[in-house]
Order: sequence, then structure tokens, then C-alpha cells
Amino acid sequence: MIHHTAFSPSEIRTKIRKQEIQLGGHAPSKIYGTLRCARGKRMKIHNRVFFESAEEAEANGFRPCGNCMHIEYNRWNERNKQVEYGL
Repeated sequence: MIHHTAFSPSEIRTKIRKQEIQLGGHAPSKIYGTLRCARGKRMKIHNRVFFESAEEAEANGFRPCGNCMHIEYNRWNERNKQVEYGL
């Protein structure tokens, strides 16, 4: 997990080009999504974190965004229902 405030804008762009950053997340709500997500673009920089993969984001306790990653969100939601209800 990379905190946005730990790097300059040019360093962030370089990491995106090198594919070291592929997803963005909102730290307080523990939600991650694509870098093009309209909701993600509106978040404050001090709340933004970046991930190299969905696996890394979920390992850090984040869930997929229901707006830009609706298929992944539905899968995540189904897995959580199964765990919650013991199915």
C-alpha cells in the first residue's frame, strides 16, 4: 500500500507508468477501485492510497468499489454473505 502524500505528483505518475500502481483506494472507508473511477478522483489526497493489485488491496482489508468495479464488488459481496451466514 502506497500513501499518496508520501510521493510527489511526478513520482506517482512514474509509478503508474511502471504499473507499480494500478488501483486507488480511500483509506477511511477501506474501498478500492480503478484509477479512472469518478468517485475516486474526487477524494482528498490525504485519504488516498494506491495498490499494485486487487489481491494487495484485499489483503489490506479493502473491498472493491461498487461503482467502477461492480463485477468484483458483487463477487466480494457474495463471498462475505457466505462467510456471514455460514453457507
